Amino acid sequence: MLVSFLLLGGCAHAPLPLSIERLPERVELIGVPFFAQRSYQGAPGALAMALMQQGVVTTPGLIAEQLQLPKEQAQIEQNLPKIVQGHGLLVYPLTAGLPEMLAQVTAGFPVLLRYTQGVGWLSAPRYAVLVGYDRAEQTLLLRSGMHRRESIDFAEFQSAWHSAGQWSVLVQAPAQLPAEVDRVRWLKAAAALEGAGQALAASNAYLTLERNNANAVTTP
Repeated sequence: MLVSFLLLGGCAHAPLPLSIERLPERVELIGVPFFAQRSYQGAPGALAMALMQQGVVTTPGLIAEQLQLPKEQAQIEQNLPKIVQGHGLLVYPLTAGLPEMLAQVTAGFPVLLRYTQGVGWLSAPRYAVLVGYDRAEQTLLLRSGMHRRESIDFAEFQSAWHSAGQWSVLVQAPAQLPAEVDRVRWLKAAAALEGAGQALAASNAYLTLERNNANAVTTP
């Protein structure tokens, strides 16, 4: 996984939360794959990127078939986790907004998300992958639609993310804890994986969290 960190000065913007201010000034996960796609809200392409980042060989076309598109287009959000879990991977929800998303990107984890693209009657939900940010410029970099590096400012993104239902997740391997992992969310994701018939992968996820907790207790 390739991560680029650049510390540069920038122009003045609105004050940011301390949780963002303490992050590196610029991060870009340049190794995340890209598939250009306009159809089906970009969901097959976005999920294919997230899965390939975890070593799964797939294509947007295969994902579209698994999502039963276009027939099941209204059920994309509900069906995406099933595909992820079918590969023995966890769907870890990010519920704390932009600061948490940026912290995960800083840790090297791309974020699969949905936001509203466009304005007024031309607006529509779109699935994308967050791969970077520039804190000085207060902009994000998305793999979205036909754009490998779509730039969107923090404020615009947060409004677009909220209007699309505030949906954002990580696609994680069982031994790959998110940054500042939330125990409850990880355990729920592992339980969902177990419920999907992936008992061994779920067991590894539970064990990974237990080891992390043990290390936290023994570390002075």
